Amino acid sequence: MFLKKSLVNVSVLSLALASSSALAETFSFSSKAKTSDTLVVFQSKEQQSADLKRLDKATKQQLSKAMTIADFKGKKNQLVEVIAPQGIDAERVIVLGLGDIDSLTAGEINNIGASLTAKLAKSNVENVTVLAKGVSDNVSNANFAAELAHGINLRAYKFDKYLSKKKPAEKHYSFTVNQPKKAQSSYQKLAAVEAGVFLARDLTSEVPTEMNPAHFAAAAKELTSLGVKVKVLEPKEIKQLGMGALHAVGRGSLEGSRLVVAHWQGNDEAPIALVGKGITFDSGGYNIKASGDSISRMKSDMAGAAAVLGTVKAMALQKADVNVVAIMALAANMVSETSVAPGDVVMTAEGLSVEILNTDAEGRLVVADGLWYAREKYQPQVLVDVATLTGSKVRALGNRYVGLFSDDDKLVNELVASGLAVEEKLWRLPLAYEDLLKSPIADLKNSGYGGPGATTAAMFLKQFTGDTRWAHLDIAGNALARKDKGVTPTGGTGHGVRLLSHWLTTK
Repeated sequence: MFLKKSLVNVSVLSLALASSSALAETFSFSSKAKTSDTLVVFQSKEQQSADLKRLDKATKQQLSKAMTIADFKGKKNQLVEVIAPQGIDAERVIVLGLGDIDSLTAGEINNIGASLTAKLAKSNVENVTVLAKGVSDNVSNANFAAELAHGINLRAYKFDKYLSKKKPAEKHYSFTVNQPKKAQSSYQKLAAVEAGVFLARDLTSEVPTEMNPAHFAAAAKELTSLGVKVKVLEPKEIKQLGMGALHAVGRGSLEGSRLVVAHWQGNDEAPIALVGKGITFDSGGYNIKASGDSISRMKSDMAGAAAVLGTVKAMALQKADVNVVAIMALAANMVSETSVAPGDVVMTAEGLSVEILNTDAEGRLVVADGLWYAREKYQPQVLVDVATLTGSKVRALGNRYVGLFSDDDKLVNELVASGLAVEEKLWRLPLAYEDLLKSPIADLKNSGYGGPGATTAAMFLKQFTGDTRWAHLDIAGNALARKDKGVTPTGGTGHGVRLLSHWLTTK
C-alpha cells in the first residue's frame, strides 16, 4: 500500500526515489557536465562562483545583461533565467542565488533546491544539468549537491491520487561534482529521509474514510520488510491493559482505537521512544468543531503518528545505528451513542483518573496512554512525543515554528539545533499552570480552562512521563500546508520527520 514508495534503485551514478503516485525526480552525480535541456549555475551574494566563470563569453554577456535588468545580487533563492545563446549545449540557463554560501545550513540549501523545482514544475524540461563544482571553497560540493537534490525532491512530491490529471513526468538532474561517489553516498541517506517524509505526507493527506486506525496499522505493517518490528494492539487488548483514555476516545467510532508499535533496533542501547498522536479524524466529539474550515482539515490530526512512523522508516532504510521505537496512539474522535461524553471520568494506564470536560481535548488523552506504554514496555532513555495538540499553539507561534516543551535543557538544545539545521524550527514555551488541571472528582481534568492552552496541555502530558527525559512537540499548524512553500507542497507536510531523523543520527 505505502512501502512501494521507498527506494527503488541505488547505483554509483543514479538513485530514483518514488513518491506519492509516481516517481519523483531522479538524480545522477558525475565529474562531467552532460547534455541537457537546462543548465543551472550559481552565484553567491559576494562573488561569482567558479562555475559561472566557466561559461562561454556569449552566455556570460547575456546572463550579465539579464541579471542587471533583474537587479540580481546573488541573494538566497534569487533566480534569473535566459534562453541559451548559440554555442552552448542547453536550451536555457538558470542562475540561482546562494546568499552567503559559507553560512548556509543544510535546510537553506534544501530550500534553494525547492525553488528550482518550483521554477521548472510546469515546464516540459526533462533533463537538467547542475554545475556544482567549485560552488565554495568552504562547503563540500558533494554535500551541497546532495542537499540540493534533497530539496528538489521534497518539493517535487505531490499527492495526486484523486486527481484525474496527474503531475508531469519526473525530471532527471545531473550534478557535476568533484567527488561523485561521496555525493551519491550523502544523497542515499537523505533519500531514506525523503521516503520517511513521503510516507508521513501520504498518510496525512489521505482522506478520512480511507485512513482510519485500521488503515494506519496496515500501513505500519508494511515496514516489516525493512526489518522493523511492528505490533498492533486492538480495542480489546487496549482495554485489558488499562489504557482507558485511549479506549474512550475511540469508543464513538466503528473501528475503535489502535496502539501501533514500530521498532527499529539498530543497536543494543536503551531505546529512544517517539510517541505520536494519531487522531485519524477529529470531529471534536460532543464538543463538536463548529467551523467548517476547521473540521474539514481534521484528517491531519494524526500527523504526529505519521511523523514518528516516517522517522522509523527513514532509520530503517539507512540502517541507522540507533534504537528507536515509535508508539502511535490511534483513534477517530467521532460522535455516536457510544462516544465518551463531557463530564465522564476515565482511568488511564498510569493509574490516574481524568475528568473529561472537553471531548475536543482528546489528543492528550491518547498520548497519555501512549507515553505510559512506551515507559512500561521499553524503559526508554528519552521520550519525545509529537502531536497536533492545540489551537493555542497556532495562536502563539503560527505555522513557522513548532512549540517545544521540556524541563531538560540538554534535550531542548539538541532538538533546537536539529530544527535549525533542517529548517523545522522550534520555539520553547513554558511548562506551568499545573494547578489548573485539578478536578474536584478526579486526579486530573483534561482541559485547563483559563490558562494558556498549549502549556496546560503539555503539563497534562508531563504527568505521564515519570522520571524519563522528555520533550513534547506541538506541531499544530505545521502538519497541513495550504499552499506550496519551500520544500513543502500543498497538503500533508511530513513535518517532524527531518527534524527527528537529524536529531537521532547526530545526537
